[in-house]
Amino acid sequence: MACIWYGVQGWIGGTCVYLMIRSIWNSWRNDTGEGGITNSIPSSGTNTVAFVSFFLFWVGSLPALWFPVHKIRHLFTIKAYFVPTAGVAFFIWAIVRAKGIGPIVHQPGKLHGSTLSWAIVKGIMSAIANFAALIINNPDFARFARKPSDIILSQLLTIPLGFAVTSFIGIIVSSSSTAIFGGEPIWNPLDLLESFLDENRGSGQRFGVFVIAAAFTLAQLGTNIAANSVSAGTDMTALAPRWINIRRGSYICALVGLIMCPWHLLSSSNSFTTYLSAYSVFLSSIAGVMVCDYYIIRKGYLQVCDLYSGKKTAPYYYMWGFHWRAYAAYIAGIAINVVGFAGAVGMQVPVAAQRIYDLNYFCGFVVAAVIYWGLCKVSPIPATSDTWMEVSEMIGDGFTANAGGDEEGYDEEIMAGGSGKAPINGDALSEGVKF
Repeated sequence: MACIWYGVQGWIGGTCVYLMIRSIWNSWRNDTGEGGITNSIPSSGTNTVAFVSFFLFWVGSLPALWFPVHKIRHLFTIKAYFVPTAGVAFFIWAIVRAKGIGPIVHQPGKLHGSTLSWAIVKGIMSAIANFAALIINNPDFARFARKPSDIILSQLLTIPLGFAVTSFIGIIVSSSSTAIFGGEPIWNPLDLLESFLDENRGSGQRFGVFVIAAAFTLAQLGTNIAANSVSAGTDMTALAPRWINIRRGSYICALVGLIMCPWHLLSSSNSFTTYLSAYSVFLSSIAGVMVCDYYIIRKGYLQVCDLYSGKKTAPYYYMWGFHWRAYAAYIAGIAINVVGFAGAVGMQVPVAAQRIYDLNYFCGFVVAAVIYWGLCKVSPIPATSDTWMEVSEMIGDGFTANAGGDEEGYDEEIMAGGSGKAPINGDALSEGVKF
């Protein structure tokens, strides 16, 4: 899913690159009989200009995947200043051009009662779907924090505030577009920027579009790294550590994002919304199992040495290497939403199934968590604790550690039959781990 989403975000980033290029050369647009570029890839679902812009973004993203996770933070520091500034500038620009906030804000409500309530629920689910990946990819970045408390307040504030502010700006800008150009509101901010270019009102306006499009390009790059490439690379590393590391996994993710033809998912708003909902269905089940396992079943208890053991007698080997309870709960969390998903793609289904699907993330999360809890009660698993604790008190033989760790934050693991690396550093000493 991260690989597919990488392609989708890359396609949106390609649209930003298209706006940057067209701000400089107005002829960089699909042939409309007015001096544009002729489409040389017909029947592909896209055109030459859009695909080349996407490919330029894709190629330009590759160098950023090379850096270790803890070094790429400088990119996000730049993004944190540049992108919000550009977003606010775009917001002010649209209001000034419209001489007000537009008609959408002033129009009366068109939905009432239960219809309005379920529309609000669907909106909430769509918002959750946007960061559903970040919920389960969180440990890929949170593990680099200096202490656990560093990640709580920052996420507690930035996620709801970030989504609220960006949604508010998007609604006001779209409302302003009706006053500027007339007709229906332009809901896609990139389409609105292109409408500014179509006006051809001089170099100042083109420069403004270029700067805002450049900020959006940086935003898409950062999102692709934070939400997709690092998480995909981390998971691939866990699956095949002998052959894949985070960097190689990130490049595999980028390759899949290219060849999966993301423009098909973005061919219409309906297909994209359906994809987002399906995305949330799968990820909610994973989150339900993970949260229940860590906070309820294990109470934060981890036997660190055994986490890196492939022995059949190790507590995390489970049955033939598979944790069947987790898979069963995962499938159950998906199953509760399957009928409703069929309705979302056009099939006739009962109203109750539709309502369950409208609550897809919550339903999948709760069902998966409850089923997992029940299975672990019926068939208990090893390596659990009756009291809360972050890690085990004792690390077994086979590890050496130093107070600072090496450059990548790892320490050498010396084991019979080979050597590798285990992510244990001096910070673990403060958690009461003994070596």
